[in-house]
Amino acid sequence: MALPLQSTSRDRAKADRRESLLRAAARLFAERGFNGASTEDIGAAAGVSGPAMYRHFESKQAMLAAILVGVSEGLLEGGREVVADAGSDAEALEALVRFHVAFALGNADVIRVQDRDLDSLAEADRHAVRSLQRGYVELWVEVLGRIHPSVDAAVLRTGAHAAFGLINSTPHNAVTRGAGAVLERMALAGLEALAG
Repeated sequence: MALPLQSTSRDRAKADRRESLLRAAARLFAERGFNGASTEDIGAAAGVSGPAMYRHFESKQAMLAAILVGVSEGLLEGGREVVADAGSDAEALEALVRFHVAFALGNADVIRVQDRDLDSLAEADRHAVRSLQRGYVELWVEVLGRIHPSVDAAVLRTGAHAAFGLINSTPHNAVTRGAGAVLERMALAGLEALAG
């Protein structure tokens, strides 16, 4: 019986080290840019030696891919879950806005990295990120389309992107207490204006 527990503890420790490396990489990429942060800097920030880092990631670019592909997968999956759990289309839209605001406020470093370093990804990873992001946008467009059935999908897509721009601007500004509620109200008001 002790063997599975040891294996589970070892697996958990490995996963924790990997997450620590990703958090350190995101912070340093956000501060210095992808090219300005070395693997040694990332390892030191995470408390992991250089050789140990390569047990988790084959390169700095692999870390960038894990950050950006991972967050894009998380947004799409999380967005689908909040829509599925909503009782109505209006609730689904409110839940999507809350979900995205919580993401933006909790992942400022990742948003800065996405804004600046997406082009540093390998082509296949960049394509994966873009594909996942398109899926996330279309999820919003589907919900908006049911709320505003007479509005063209291209206009709804523009509205979704505008809401993302508003919400994702938070990493570039000082975030004050209550910012989440303000962002939610503003995003919902902007999306409501699509009907007018």
